[in-house]
This record gives sequence, structure tokens and C-alpha cells, in this order.
Amino acid sequence: MGIPWWLPFGRREEIAPRDLHARLANDGVDLQLLDVRTEAEFESGHIARARNVPLYALPRRLAGLGLDPDKPVIAICLSGHRSVPACWLLRRAGFREVYGLAGGMLAWQGSRLPMSMDGAA
Repeated sequence: MGIPWWLPFGRREEIAPRDLHARLANDGVDLQLLDVRTEAEFESGHIARARNVPLYALPRRLAGLGLDPDKPVIAICLSGHRSVPACWLLRRAGFREVYGLAGGMLAWQGSRLPMSMDGAA
């Protein structure tokens, strides 16, 4: 039996919360934000423009999201652990530029960066 794909082990490229915020404010129109937390976590506050697909649903929903594999994808979770397998999955699916939000939403909140509460997925 192999190791489950979703275990949060290993490394991936990261982007710091303040760096992501700056990119979104300046030239972030091509950034694709993918929040892999649960729906309840997402609705409690998220980064504007992020799309919510819980990690457990990502393998079956990825193809239908319409993400562009040639544009950067930022995987977002609560603390930075769930974004690891999300990044692996995206890479295996052919996405060229994939990052995890360093420290997840806890780091984003700790940096006092803006959050949306619109509940849109």
C-alpha cells in the first residue's frame, strides 16, 4: 500500500503573505488563488478572489476548475500543511508555476492583511 497523496510531507515553493499581497495589489491579475481549506474555514475569512475547493475534493474537481496551467497558482490553507499536497497535485497535473502561501491563512491574518467574508467559492 502506497503513501496517501494528501499527506503534508515534503517541500514546495512558497510565497510570503506580504509578497502575495503586494503582487495582488500591483500585477496580480494572472495569479490564480486556490483555497484548499474546508468550506466553513473559507467562509470565516479568505483572500479576495480565492476559489475554494477543499483538499479532499481537489482530485475530482481540479479538471473542472478551468485553471490555466501556464499561469501561477497559489495554494492556500490554514497553516501551510494542506497546501503541500495541493501543490504536488497541481504539479502532477501539469501546472508549471505553483506556490503555497507560507504559513497559510494564520500567517496572512498575523500580518494583518485584508480578508474577504463574502462567502463566494
